[in-house]
Amino acid sequence: MKVKVNSPQAMFEVGQRLGQQLKPSDVVVLTGELGTGKTVLTQGIAANFKILGVTSPTFVISRIHKGDPNFIHIDAYRLLGSDASNFADLDFESYLASSIFVIEWGKDFVDTLTDQYLELVITTGEKESDREIEFLPTGERWSGFKL
Repeated sequence: MKVKVNSPQAMFEVGQRLGQQLKPSDVVVLTGELGTGKTVLTQGIAANFKILGVTSPTFVISRIHKGDPNFIHIDAYRLLGSDASNFADLDFESYLASSIFVIEWGKDFVDTLTDQYLELVITTGEKESDREIEFLPTGERWSGFKL
């Protein structure tokens, strides 16, 4: 499934719609170049859980927003090119049952956490503000996913 958006607000709204369907143990992987809107989409998801002020955790790798459920935002950019065990060593799996995960740049690492995830591949369009989001479900949890 693919969705086209043409503004940061539209990207945020896609995040909100996706967030309405998320539950503890769900993992969303965001793939896309720098500046494609991964963090804006994450902000939309987080808004469903009354979490405001979400910023990219590039330098700290992750931010855990406590709640019911917990919302864990990971930016694995600094781990690119390293062994997947470096991601596994961060022990995120201990939070899996009680948390929703959004992992930017996580395609190379998500399998150390779960085999059930939804990857969103974000690409730029012809205009600077145009984006296309492709939804790639993996595992039974995401089978038949519709936004």
